[in-house]
Amino acid sequence: MARDAAGGDSTFTVLVATGANATIAVLKFVAGMFTGSAAMFAEAGHSVADTATELLLLTALRRSTRRPDRRHPFGYGKARFFWALIAAVSIFVSGAVFAIIEGVRTILGEDSEQTLAWVAYAVLAVSFVLEGISWLQAVRQVREAARRDSTTPMAWLRSTDDPTVRSVFFEDSAALVGLLLAFGGVGLHQLTGSSFWDGLASLLVGLLLTGVAYLLGRTNAGLLIGRQADRRTVLALRDALADRAEVEQVVDLLTMTLGTDEVLLCARVDFADTLDAAGVERACVEIDAELHDRFPDLREIFLEPVPRTDPVVRQRVLERYGPAGADRLRGEQP
Repeated sequence: MARDAAGGDSTFTVLVATGANATIAVLKFVAGMFTGSAAMFAEAGHSVADTATELLLLTALRRSTRRPDRRHPFGYGKARFFWALIAAVSIFVSGAVFAIIEGVRTILGEDSEQTLAWVAYAVLAVSFVLEGISWLQAVRQVREAARRDSTTPMAWLRSTDDPTVRSVFFEDSAALVGLLLAFGGVGLHQLTGSSFWDGLASLLVGLLLTGVAYLLGRTNAGLLIGRQADRRTVLALRDALADRAEVEQVVDLLTMTLGTDEVLLCARVDFADTLDAAGVERACVEIDAELHDRFPDLREIFLEPVPRTDPVVRQRVLERYGPAGADRLRGEQP
């Protein structure tokens, strides 16, 4: 139930952002044509990039919910990460590059007279309200998700495997900062008569978008490559396995995020020597059922019986986690 609710919230958050950004893009382009402001054109490009991003995120939400099939037995959850990565590239290509070029052109060009500055101020004010509504929706969802996971909003944003909410939050935050930069550029141009300030504001908007695109792109690339589940989940899974009477020791534990709220678990465990082959089979079935019941995010579970003294497995664990991590995996203090 919690997963379904979160998915619905994500879709609503993206839809709110899409409507706000599409409306704002039109207003900014009109204001840019009336005023000739580079900062307004840069902000219009910013909003076009954000609108394209939201459409890509809606595609991500739709594609990632497809059920597993023969060609994709682990499901389509990573489609959300792929389209979110494309959205980050879109922010850079259609927003940042345009704003930087417009800013450099204005700074190096001749001073131009600003006209109808009040149009720019009015559009910026309306845009700030609309962006603020979208931003508040994203903040509300982040806070609710952080409260469900018993963590802080910033910690949730760093660790979440839901790229849609994170993208909307950072895009809207950047949009609000960008509007303030545009307001400053238009105001200083009006006060000084120099279009340098207008161009500088446009350049700063482009650099701001570049930073946001890099942040989102790096995070989504990590999820696509195959990131482990969050540390609390990994430790809870280890404890759940170690608490079983049939398990002598957890030898190795591997997890991978398959999609939003979808985790793959591969565990190598040393079963009690008193168990025969049938006993190991029954234990595997019971452990699978228990873990699926306790951890709804688990999509697939693979259990492999291995002796704790196996040198090959031990070396793999040491290479992956280091001595301290290997001790924690066994439930020992490093």
